[in-house]
Order: sequence, then structure tokens, then C-alpha cells
Amino acid sequence: MTTQPRIIVLDDDPTGSQTVHSCLLLMQWDVETLRLGLADDAPIFFVLTNTRALTPEKAAAVTREVCQNLKAAIELEAIHDFLVVSRSDSTLRGHYPIETDVIAEELGPFDAHFLTPAFFEGGRTTKDSIHYLKVNGIDTPVHETEFARDSVFGYHHSYLPAYVEEKTSGKVAADRVERFLLEDLRAGVLDRLLQLHDNQCGVVDAETQDDLNRFAADVLTAASQGKRFLFRSAASLLTALAALPPQPIASEAMANYVRHGKPGAIIVGSHVKKTTEQLEQLLAQRGIVGVELEVARLLEKTEEAKSSLLAEAMQQINTAQAAGKSPVVYTSRQELTFDDTQTRLDFGEAVSALLMDIIRHLPNDIGFLISKGGITSNDTLSNGLALRTARLLGQVLAGVSMVRTPSNHPQFPDLPVVLFPGNVGDANALATVYQRLRRHDQ
Repeated sequence: MTTQPRIIVLDDDPTGSQTVHSCLLLMQWDVETLRLGLADDAPIFFVLTNTRALTPEKAAAVTREVCQNLKAAIELEAIHDFLVVSRSDSTLRGHYPIETDVIAEELGPFDAHFLTPAFFEGGRTTKDSIHYLKVNGIDTPVHETEFARDSVFGYHHSYLPAYVEEKTSGKVAADRVERFLLEDLRAGVLDRLLQLHDNQCGVVDAETQDDLNRFAADVLTAASQGKRFLFRSAASLLTALAALPPQPIASEAMANYVRHGKPGAIIVGSHVKKTTEQLEQLLAQRGIVGVELEVARLLEKTEEAKSSLLAEAMQQINTAQAAGKSPVVYTSRQELTFDDTQTRLDFGEAVSALLMDIIRHLPNDIGFLISKGGITSNDTLSNGLALRTARLLGQVLAGVSMVRTPSNHPQFPDLPVVLFPGNVGDANALATVYQRLRRHDQ
């Protein structure tokens, strides 16, 4: 039996905790805050870097700062056994290899780094080194989906060795990537893991959670024999590494956490097609009032445009709350085009700033808050609610986490907050989460 190492997750948006529970999410990464994570009873904790919302240069700088502070915190806490995971999007969007390169520089050397993008709750599997996303019930290579056409993180390959070659600009050739296939995992890969060295790149198949459980068991055994590994992973591997018991309160009973059974508020920032479908279903529910933000007005870049949008939204929100309804604040759905990536990111920051202003102006007695979209959820925790840490309660739906604010929060103590990724769940998923939290007489 190997001892359980501390699992340190650098999460590029706050949704990577979507398969675990009862652990800490850290919104800050000064040495003292990182020590809270290292000293916590849970075997795993998350540092929410939000790097997916940043430029490559800023993502590298943030990752470096986290790693340097981690090094100091690990020394102070005398932690000898730990694994580092760079948690990222299961549809392959994100700053790879920038983040893993920086982690290797600061916390290495590592014998290998593994790409393990499978995320079963979201319909993502990997077979023969090809990563698939289930679209309308059909396993579709991810390069054929809307995610591969992302204007910031686009790519051309679902075959992971070719993806690695593309993203590393040929620095790591596809034929140099170690492939861990389903039949390998099921037969056991410990001997191969023990042979890896010099930060070898490996890609890992997985069709079921059991595949990753077997892989994780071999990884932990190899680590106990001195091998050092780094992971670029989606959430399902974390389930295997942390090996937690079932969450304290079942998903269907998460209304137990709602404050005084009151109506809540829902903030929708994500623009992917799946979110738009889910929003349509949510707006048709009893007890819901839609509040649409015409975010194109922010293109004027004036304080007046922002102020008027905020005032209009708050008037509708307060009216809904007074009537015992839950407002759904959502950005207008039309896709805007921009001259370059930086302009798009700047506009995204302006939209997020408006949404965070709205959160800060919400009535203090709301029963719950649902945040839809990865970047929106990160900003909700770190900016809108100004949290240093939050305790993860568990999942209200497969792949959808709920956290709770500390009891000493100045505005929203003990508020349950749902972190709902943009690309998770079927068309009814957002409505289902709302139904699980609302009072049935609303």
C-alpha cells in the first residue's frame, strides 16, 4: 500500500474540481494561502489561476509565481510527497505547453508529463490516442467540433501525438510521444512508467473511470519508488488520484445547502452553443425571470455605457427578487467579431467586470448563486465574491460543482455557489440544477 501524496492542482479555470469534493479551492496563491491547502485534511486542493482567460505571457508569469510560492510553502510545511496537475479543458483548449513547461522549470525535474484529457461526465474519451467528444450521442474527434475552432486556442488534431507536435511547434515530434493505449492500461503499465525519464511526453487512453483508476494506481506505485510525474489533465484523472469516498450530501439533496430556502440568482457568461441551448430551457422554468445584457453597448468603452447597463439590470433583478423569483442574468447571444485576440480578451474582461458588479449588487439574502461558464465562475469567486478560499461541497450534477462561501463572508455568508462549466451537460442540465435548488412553491 503506497502512502497518498498531496495532489496539487493548478486549475486554469475553476471547474476542474468537478469530480471531487470536501477540499479547498484557493483563489489566491501567496505562500500563507498555499500553506492552508497543503495543511488541509483533504488529499487534494486546487489553485485557481484562471490562466485560460490570460495572454500566453501573463499565463506563464502567473504559473511561475504560483510555482515559486508553492516551492516555499512545500518547504515550510515539510511536504515530501506530492503530485502536480496542470488541470485544463477536456476539449484541449488552453496554454499547452506553456504551463507545463513553466511548472517543469520551477518544480522539476520530472521524469514524464502526461496528457490525460478524458472527462467521462462531459462525454470525453480517448481511444487509440484519439480524443473524442460525444455530440448528439456520437463519438466525434474533437478537431471536428466547435472547440477546435476556438479563436484563441484552436487546433487541427484529435490524435494526441499530432496535437502535441502542433502545440509544441514541432519541438516534440508526434513519433516521440509515448502512447498508453487501453490494452496497455488494462494489462498494467508500471514497468513502462519506471523506464520514463527527462520529462518524456506521454498520452493516455481512457474509456471508463476504471481505466484511469488502474493508471493512477500504477502512477502512485511508481511515484512511491521515486519517479516524478506531471500531468496535463481534465477532471476525471483527479477522481482516480484522490480516491475520495462518496460526497456527504447526494446531488439530488443539495437544496439542503440553500440559505433559508430562498430564491437565488443565475449569472450566465459562457457563449458556447451548449450554454445557449441550456439557457433557453432554463428561461422556460417556473420562478425564473430573464435579464438580458446588451453587451455590445460595452464596445463604446465609456463609463456611462457600463453604468446604464448595470442600473437597468439591477432594476430588473430587484423586481424579480421582490416577487420571489430567481433572476437569470445573461449576456446577449450574438457572436461579436474582433480585429485581434487582444481586443477580444479586453472585451471579455469588460463583460466580466459588468457581471461582477452585478454580483456585488445582488440582494444579500439570496438563497444560492449559479455561475455558468468557466471564466465567469473564476471571476465570481475571486472578484465578485472576493474569496481567498472556498470549501468544495461536491457536485449538484455530474461535472457541476457546488462550493460554499466562508461563514464570515461580509456580504454572503455560507452562500452555496454552483460552478457550471460552459460545455457540460445536456440541454436540460442548467434547468435541472435550478430545479434541485429552488423552493417548489416558487
